[in-house]
Amino acid sequence: MNTINPVQARKRLFIGRNFIKMAITRAKKEEIIKGLHEKAEKSKTAVFLNFHNLSALDMTHLRRELRNAGADFKVAKKTLIKRVLNAFGYSGEMPKLDGEVAIAFGYEESPETAKIAKKFMKDHKGLSIIGGIFGGKYVLADFVERLASLPDLHTRPVRSGLPTLRSGDDATVRHPGTRA
Repeated sequence: MNTINPVQARKRLFIGRNFIKMAITRAKKEEIIKGLHEKAEKSKTAVFLNFHNLSALDMTHLRRELRNAGADFKVAKKTLIKRVLNAFGYSGEMPKLDGEVAIAFGYEESPETAKIAKKFMKDHKGLSIIGGIFGGKYVLADFVERLASLPDLHTRPVRSGLPTLRSGDDATVRHPGTRA
């Protein structure tokens, strides 16, 4: 049996200062497409991210933050991403996927994935928002960033003159004009 030790394998893949890029096998591509399709099918929102200058440690932190919020983070080749997302027939034009692309899939109809990406982008200069999918439509980066800057529903101030019920209050709601 011919076995190659790891040092010999590295020498075969390393020529001078350049690495030889090995192509992904067809089976691996099908596996990636299947995973992307499952995530896209379940998700209600998605944020496209360019992570060109982000370190591996920062990527791990981003993945952890997204996972804690109930979102998934997937890195894949742009051609595979386009192939999967075009099958869903989202309206609008897909944003141009520049650089190294990842997708953050959100499973609730909330801008939480966009908020996490924007907050992380402020702290780490290697990350940028390219665009996303919200409400079954492709959206551009500026829309995603504006969506991420919206306040949460539970922290948004009430603007009407009506009193609000808080948890722990023992109040009843009555129709206007009725007596207690």
